[in-house]
Amino acid sequence: MEQQLAELTAQVAELKASSAITNTVFAEAYYYLTIPLMILIHAGFLAYEMGASRMKNVLSSGVKNILAFSFMLPTFYYFGWWVYWAFPNGLPFMGPEVEYFGDTYASNAHWANVIALPWVEFMGPNIADNASGVFWGAFAMFAATTASIMSGALIERIQTVGFVILAIVLGSFAWVVAAAWGWHANGWMVQKWGVHDYGAAGLVHAVAGFFALGVLINLGPRIGKFNSDGTANHIAGHNMPLTTVGLMLIIAGFWGFLMACVIVPGEAWSWYGDKISTIYGTPITLSAVAFNILMSMAGGAIGAWVITRDPFWMMSGMLAGIISAASGLDIYWPGLTFVIAMGAGLMLAPAARVLERMGIDDAVGAVTVHGTMGLYGLIALGVFASGYPALQGPAGEVPTISLLGQVMSAVVFFLLGFVPGYVVSFILNMLGLLRVPANAEEHGLDPVKVASAAYPEGIPASAPPAT
Repeated sequence: MEQQLAELTAQVAELKASSAITNTVFAEAYYYLTIPLMILIHAGFLAYEMGASRMKNVLSSGVKNILAFSFMLPTFYYFGWWVYWAFPNGLPFMGPEVEYFGDTYASNAHWANVIALPWVEFMGPNIADNASGVFWGAFAMFAATTASIMSGALIERIQTVGFVILAIVLGSFAWVVAAAWGWHANGWMVQKWGVHDYGAAGLVHAVAGFFALGVLINLGPRIGKFNSDGTANHIAGHNMPLTTVGLMLIIAGFWGFLMACVIVPGEAWSWYGDKISTIYGTPITLSAVAFNILMSMAGGAIGAWVITRDPFWMMSGMLAGIISAASGLDIYWPGLTFVIAMGAGLMLAPAARVLERMGIDDAVGAVTVHGTMGLYGLIALGVFASGYPALQGPAGEVPTISLLGQVMSAVVFFLLGFVPGYVVSFILNMLGLLRVPANAEEHGLDPVKVASAAYPEGIPASAPPAT
């Protein structure tokens, strides 16, 4: 009997070990696959912005996107990822203590402990670590996405060096602070205010959108955008079909973005438990995400088309619809998701026109699509999910979602985007590193800055000239 019990115990242990390996490998593969899916976002932004640029600026817009993507990876590796784990309790003067991997550190020892933690084992090849690298890769794609969001607003007049500096500040610091505060189970905004932003409507999209607004104020409009009486002229891009294809690629990439917002059980994330969850430890299913992404796409596109009958705004409305519902994709009923997203589509073009009347030249509507609709999404969750647990834990012992908490998070995310965007661009402008000279802008950035032409033989005619 004892021998049989021992054999049974050994078999159970073997099954548990095998199951742990399977779970860990699945978690690794899951995040690994989100990375190429999210690269589709950047392929989309590339096509989107190149199509929205005039022929004389096409390659300049493309180069800018590739450089932003390339600079995000090393800067997010060297300090952006550290900021996420180091700042959940705020800055040094905020909060009495912070928790890391189950250990609590007092404020006066916090920064010494943060520096002393064994980060090296999470920052390179480690045969015992199956997941940190791919999870880091997913976060690095979030960082690159913020820079790409800003990029479209600034096309056709920003200096490459100035843009790269701004992209590093946004992608490897500003949004990462927002993530540490509001997208981390120990984040002080989550713990104190019950902030919930599953799909990063505020801490990625709103931060990036309003960072772009701060830059636009100092950058100024493109030459010819506004008349002397303040009225605006439409500056059309050279290839609207390319722009709409780019928008669809961004939406395809969103599936990877939102997949990466899910915590899959595995050895690397054992502190989250053994069930699929959000970054807050609250329950989620991929089924819920699939329902709600598709319904938000449809609602945003329909709303924008009803108002404008414009293909550009219809496609942008699809993107705005997903962003408007992103905070609660883990919670919403699909019918409600459609209504929220349709509201975003209806508001989109009118909100962009308000910005234009203020003298802001947001070339592709990024401030409105990502910034305004990101804040709308945060607040909508406070209206429709008030009282829902913001964190995993026993009922009555965890903070809950509230309208006040979501509104306060909207204010914080606005400031985390706008203030550094304005200040850094103001300094760059003083140093002459923000805007290209007027003659270069009028001549075109491709021949001046890139020394190449996107269409060296022009766009072929549909038929040969008559003889």
